[in-house]
Amino acid sequence: MHIQEIDLKNREHVRDFLSLPFSIYRDIPQWVPPLQMDERARLNPRKFPYYKHSGAAFFLACDGARAIGRLGILNNRPYNEFNNESTAFFYLFECENRLDAAKGLFEAGFEWARARGLTKILGPKGFTPMDGFGLLVKGFQHRPAFGLPYNPEYYIQLIESCGFKPHRDAVSGYLDERIQFPERIHELAERIQQRRGLHIARYEKRSDLRGLVPKLGDLYNGALRGTAGNAPISDEEADALAGQMLWFADPKLIKIVMKGEEPVGFLLAYPNVSAALQRTKGKLLPFGWLVILRELRRTDWLDINGAGLIPEYRGTGGMAILYSEMFKTVKEASRFRRAEVVQIGMENDSMQRDLENFGIDFYKTHRTYIREL
Repeated sequence: MHIQEIDLKNREHVRDFLSLPFSIYRDIPQWVPPLQMDERARLNPRKFPYYKHSGAAFFLACDGARAIGRLGILNNRPYNEFNNESTAFFYLFECENRLDAAKGLFEAGFEWARARGLTKILGPKGFTPMDGFGLLVKGFQHRPAFGLPYNPEYYIQLIESCGFKPHRDAVSGYLDERIQFPERIHELAERIQQRRGLHIARYEKRSDLRGLVPKLGDLYNGALRGTAGNAPISDEEADALAGQMLWFADPKLIKIVMKGEEPVGFLLAYPNVSAALQRTKGKLLPFGWLVILRELRRTDWLDINGAGLIPEYRGTGGMAILYSEMFKTVKEASRFRRAEVVQIGMENDSMQRDLENFGIDFYKTHRTYIREL
C-alpha cells in the first residue's frame, strides 16, 4: 500500500480519484452519486473560483495499481482570515475498510497542512457553502438529500482512529405535509413583516431569479455576520453558486425576505433529484440531463437547504418569518409529500428546539471532526 499526491493535470490521476466512490458504494443502495460535471470542475484549478484565493492537495491510497482510498486537504484562506484561525479542512474522504490506508492518507494530509503553517484540521468540510458537510453518524438507512454526504458506518471508526475528536453535529429533519403548524407563528410573521416594513419576494420564472444574482453574494455574506465557522464568498463564487441554484431551482420555491428593494433574508428549497442521479450515475451526457429534468418535474420530495437573515432582523421574532415561509412552501406546493430540512447546526439550539416543537423529526445526524496538528 502506498500514498501518492495526485497531479491535477494528469487525467489518469483525476479519473482514479473521481471513480473510487463507485467502487466503495457499489453494493450500497442508499448512496447518491454526485454530479460528475461538478466533481471534475472542483479538481480544475484553472476554472474553479476557489483556487483564486486558496489551495488544496489531493491524495490517493493504492494497493498495487488499485485505488483503495482518497482524501482532499483544503487551505481556505478567507475562512481562516474571517475566523482568525489556522485551520485546514479535510474533504472528499473515501476509503475501503482499511485503517492502514486511512492513516496513510491523513498523515500525508497532516504533513501538507503543517508545511503551510496550519495548526489544526477540521472536516469533512468543503470548498463552498453549497457543499454538504460532516460525516453521517445517524440515519444510514435513508437516502441522502441532494448534495448531502453519505458514507458507510465504518468511516466513524477510521476517522476517530486517526486521532480526530467530535467537533459539531448538524441534524436533518423530516417535515410531513400533515404537520399542523401553529397558526400563531403565521400571525407573528405577518405582524413582524408589517412592523418592520418587510415583504416576501416570490418568483414565477428563472428569468425573474436572475435579477437576484448580483445581490446573492452580499446577502449570503451579510447573513454570516455574528456567526462563526463560516467564510465570506467572493463575487465569482457567488456567481457560480447562483448558476447552480438556477439550474435546479423551481422559482416558486425560492423565497427572499425584502426590505424595500434590498434582500435581507432567504429561504431556499429545491425539488430533490437524488433518484435521478442514482439512475444516471451522476452523468449529464448523453441523456442524463433529460432524466434529471423529468425528475425535477415529478419528484414529490423537497429539500429545504438554506435559510438565513442578516443580524438586524434576526431578533424580535424575525425567525418566525422563515418558519412561516418554510411551512407555507410545503403546503403551497401540493405535489410534494415530504420535505427534508437539512443540516441545522446543533449549536443553533433555539432553531432546532423550535422545529422539534413544530413536529419535525430529526432523523439524520452529520458530525464534523477536529484534530490538533
